[in-house]
Amino acid sequence: MKRPDLIDIKTAEELQKWYWLKQELVDYCKLMKIHYSGSKAEITDRIAEILETGVIKAEKRIKKQKFSSRFNWAKEVLTPDTMITDSYKNGQNTRRFFQEQIGPSFKFNIDFMAWIKANVGKTLRDAVEQWQLLEDRKKDKNFKSTIPSSNQYNQYMRDFFADNPDKTIKDARKYWSLKRSLPGHNKYEKSDLKLG
Repeated sequence: MKRPDLIDIKTAEELQKWYWLKQELVDYCKLMKIHYSGSKAEITDRIAEILETGVIKAEKRIKKQKFSSRFNWAKEVLTPDTMITDSYKNGQNTRRFFQEQIGPSFKFNIDFMAWIKANVGKTLRDAVEQWQLLEDRKKDKNFKSTIPSSNQYNQYMRDFFADNPDKTIKDARKYWSLKRSLPGHNKYEKSDLKLG
């Protein structure tokens, strides 16, 4: 069964059967004059509701989040004593600071960003220490980082290689592409190897 074009989907149930890229959903919304901001899951839910009810709700204007801090993370001089504020933003300035403190191995990652968001009031020194603690976990051969449920591709790749350590990234991408072109879930299964 070939995956239909999104424009040909008529029911919410049919929409949920297939894997869609966020850009496909956004393009569909633009074509249908539907609000298209938000996460992939939010956009999918919005389209499903419209397919189910036939009603396009007027979107409420979302007020920009107001921060109590006016600290400019892009321009201020950052030091280890700089306090993390509710207006924290990643950017070249913060990346430069962390690379100076940690070294060229520094990269933003999901766990580190979640820690920063949850620790307003702590310092960048605390953040550097936390990043190093998070990195130390990787030395444990049994450690696996958390993959958000919205990132089906990364989860598929992890599960594919756990089951097929002898395969290449090219193989994994091939089976992912075949899997997502089918209706149903996009979780890796040993039977995926029979798809191609």
